[in-house]
Amino acid sequence: MEVRLHIFGASGSGTTTLARTLAERYGWLHLDTDDFYWLPSEPPYQHKRAPEDRVRLIRERAAQAPNWVLSGSLCSWGEALIPSFSHALFLRLDDQERMHRLRQRESQRYGERIQPGGDMYAQSLAFLEWAAGYEQGDLHTRSLRMHETWMARHLGCPVLRLDTTRHTPEQLAERVMSWLMP
Repeated sequence: MEVRLHIFGASGSGTTTLARTLAERYGWLHLDTDDFYWLPSEPPYQHKRAPEDRVRLIRERAAQAPNWVLSGSLCSWGEALIPSFSHALFLRLDDQERMHRLRQRESQRYGERIQPGGDMYAQSLAFLEWAAGYEQGDLHTRSLRMHETWMARHLGCPVLRLDTTRHTPEQLAERVMSWLMP
């Protein structure tokens, strides 16, 4: 069976980490929506690619491997990719833990650049404020409500919901594999 798995959830819920773990363990191609959504820039995450270019690039890369995992959200721009998914995972994480992980990740990635006076200070604050709105957000932003609605309206493939709060990526990978290949 070919695996074409989409993993999505709130920013910081572990989508990229789990996708990377699965790809490394099972030899799958790992694609992350951020790599296609944003044009390379310094500082990063400044300029968006056109939606049709994102979809085209993901399709080109996915065509290079029979088994792949795509991490990250593509609600509102990537619906053309949905028919290619064999399965989807929706990850959830305790909100306080998720925000703690995001602050740690920002600090590890950017260090002094996100401190007051740093060139990425305002950008990091805006990102964390945006991410903190996931649980209460509406349909016009990446939110729990958007993801729930998107799953109900668009996904026809099997979907597994996983809580990543108390599990290692390795434990989650084992759970995913027992679901994919019972």
